[in-house]
Amino acid sequence: MSLDYVATIHHGIDMGQFELQPKPGSYLLFFGRIHPDKGAAEAIEVAERAGMPLIIAGIIQDDDYFDRLVKPHVDGEGVNYIGAVGPEARSGLLGGARALLHLIDFEEPFGFSVVEAMACGTPVITHRRGSMPEIIHERKNGFLVDSIDAAVEAVPLAAALDRREVRESVKQRFDAARMVDDYLSVYRRIVGSIPRSGD
Repeated sequence: MSLDYVATIHHGIDMGQFELQPKPGSYLLFFGRIHPDKGAAEAIEVAERAGMPLIIAGIIQDDDYFDRLVKPHVDGEGVNYIGAVGPEARSGLLGGARALLHLIDFEEPFGFSVVEAMACGTPVITHRRGSMPEIIHERKNGFLVDSIDAAVEAVPLAAALDRREVRESVKQRFDAARMVDDYLSVYRRIVGSIPRSGD
């Protein structure tokens, strides 16, 4: 049985859990699963070529990928792997980054870390895949790139973005309260379209 399409409702986050960091940070950040789909190896290459340290945070989901393409670069200085990060440290880590490197290799349907980073004022450099063109406003809150070269070129440009504007770009669109309102609106529309008994 097929279902009728009603609406697309983006996920929401609690904006109150993410504080604005108004000044650009001194490191680049990879935040997500350590898996070929998520682009940790690409983030390492971008950081090395841009001459900036990289912090990698997230669970290892593919041990072989980590051992071959990530671990050999981890030296505690240029590349630092810190493992999974809990809610108590997430805002500080995301907000302290110059940019979030989100060089995905699949059609990602959303990407919480992308919105969470921007909620802290941190721009995102990401591949033009999946939902990223819906979330990223080019040169406003981040950069959509199609190559490693383009990602490297975007790193210094990210520092020039107004981090308050980066946060504002997601404040209304991806706040949890907006998500709740959108769901209620859809529910009311569906209920209103159901014929009442006796009609």
